[in-house]
Amino acid sequence: MHALRQALDVCPDKSPAEGLLKMAMTGLAVLQQNSSSHAGEILEAVAWVVSVSRDCLIPDAAIDAAAIRKAASRLRQLLRSEDVRSPSAAPAEERVTVAAAQAPTPLGLEIDADLLNEFAAESRDRLAGAEAALLALEKRPADSEQINTVLRAFHTIKGAAGFLGIASIERLAHLSENLLICAREGRLVITGRNADMALRSCDTLKDMIGSLRAGNLNDVAVAPGDLESALESISDDGSQVAAAAVAAQAPATAETASDSEKNQPSGDSGIDATARVSIQRLDALVDMVGELVISHSIVAQAPDLGSAAAGSVVHVSKIIRQLQDLAMGLRMVPLKGTFQKMSRLVRDLANKNGKQIRLETLGEETEIDRTMVETIADPLVHMIRNAVDHAIEPPPQRKAAGKDPIGTITLRACHSSGNVIIEMSDDGCGLNRPRILAKAVECGLIEPGAAVSDEQVHELIFHPGLSTAQKVTDVSGRGVGMDVVKRNIEALRGRVEVSSRSGQGCTFTLRLPLTMALAEAMLVRVGGNRYLVPSIAIEHVFRPAAEAISTVAGRGEMVSHRGKLLPIFRLSRLFEVRDAAGDPTKALLMVVADRDRRCVLMVDELVAQQQVVIKSLGKAFENLLGISGGAILGDGKVGLILDIGGIVQLAHEKARAAA
Repeated sequence: MHALRQALDVCPDKSPAEGLLKMAMTGLAVLQQNSSSHAGEILEAVAWVVSVSRDCLIPDAAIDAAAIRKAASRLRQLLRSEDVRSPSAAPAEERVTVAAAQAPTPLGLEIDADLLNEFAAESRDRLAGAEAALLALEKRPADSEQINTVLRAFHTIKGAAGFLGIASIERLAHLSENLLICAREGRLVITGRNADMALRSCDTLKDMIGSLRAGNLNDVAVAPGDLESALESISDDGSQVAAAAVAAQAPATAETASDSEKNQPSGDSGIDATARVSIQRLDALVDMVGELVISHSIVAQAPDLGSAAAGSVVHVSKIIRQLQDLAMGLRMVPLKGTFQKMSRLVRDLANKNGKQIRLETLGEETEIDRTMVETIADPLVHMIRNAVDHAIEPPPQRKAAGKDPIGTITLRACHSSGNVIIEMSDDGCGLNRPRILAKAVECGLIEPGAAVSDEQVHELIFHPGLSTAQKVTDVSGRGVGMDVVKRNIEALRGRVEVSSRSGQGCTFTLRLPLTMALAEAMLVRVGGNRYLVPSIAIEHVFRPAAEAISTVAGRGEMVSHRGKLLPIFRLSRLFEVRDAAGDPTKALLMVVADRDRRCVLMVDELVAQQQVVIKSLGKAFENLLGISGGAILGDGKVGLILDIGGIVQLAHEKARAAA
């Protein structure tokens, strides 16, 4: 004990060694005061802890964090199994060490913000994976791999919380782990009430972890008593559940894992090693790369650049392009996590509304700019809540209409023409046009009996305060959902499109830019102005023959290209540019695509293809139709970035106005 005190005196404050030495002293104090059946194990654990702490005191030595956690966890477990007497009854010189056995954090790391942040981040990731596995288990209760995934998540969080001394999180994770152990051993299945408890455990652990504050572990939220009691009863009674009762608990429409699924390798195999990086540092890196791109563009286009330097500039251009791609990749994250949250939302809302609804996801590996992920979550939540509450009919009504009693909501994502397309469709009743019009008249948005197109009706649902719900519920009916959808999407330079078929369903399409930072674009000239066209939207550029040009009544100018007639949109007319080419045969025609729509843009000249840093034009110009942003060009001037979908819409609006 004396030797440990001497080592502690020279130990740096708040180091891992300090906490380990205090734990070792506590173990020896317990052995001195109490006769223990675990004396040999405690002594062995103390020796191990001392050995690990010795390594921590060696200058410049590599610290094995896993060994520290394992040693501390083992000794802590043994000390907790002892009936340690009150510190006040112990000799004065031993009170501190005995009290350490009851202290919440044995390693003295309670104020280590980095450690807590790492624990919180890793735990959130594991809980996200556990939630996905639990949702899968409701469909395939016998899938042992999914059971093990959830079990590993709870077990790891329990161990980490124990290492940090966060007793409330450790206890709930332990009780939840017991539930999954019973499932793994075949004593119960994770469906119905058991699935609800497991999912609620995930939610509660998220809340508890979110309540962590660096430097103060006393602020951690406490798990609800009813949840702990329910888990305790499952854990205590699980061993007594008969096999017949377990079989009766499983649903009769329940799937089992197919042979191919059983033979799939573990989800941990083949995954690249990753490292957590501060978001602030990542954003700073991307910003600096953007500034580097602008500076390089200015240097490369300098008129006094000598031929000797030109070769070096080309080489630097290749390096900067690779650096750009890497920086862009760092910002991109898959939509899988967002879609997974929607799966949970559909499950809970369907149960609450007494409906049977499945969620199908396609393209969940589609990547989107990290800064946009959180912004699109709210629109998706509002659309799904509306679909569950309004669109999907109750099972008896669906059956009477000849539909599958189980409704389907589909989330689909893909890349198209430089955009990220996210579709949410349902097979419900579709938008109720008469009811929407009636509410619009009631709100004073349109005149009674006014002729309103389907497109205008669809636009009305985004008006704040307009709701077709027959009663207000805690899910919908207040008219504050769809306006949030439109506002959030437009804030990302995107737009929302709606299509609906009565009795068959509705589809909401969100069109978003691929990234908020960089874009590959073709610089074109129209008269004295220059514009940037997203390269991914360009299919072909050609100079037409005179006989390929025609004028179709009511449809304007058309060009025959590769066996198809395509409309010609003159950028000079759309943006009122003077001194632009008037003869299509002396200009260039650029075939561009906006998903399944194609058109031709008429420009004077192709200047160069380049990567540009997208800049916002400010609030005064954020709603310009056909323009998605701006970029600083090589000569320091600003070029406008065209939005192809907006260009098509702008052309049609001008054509209607002229007609």
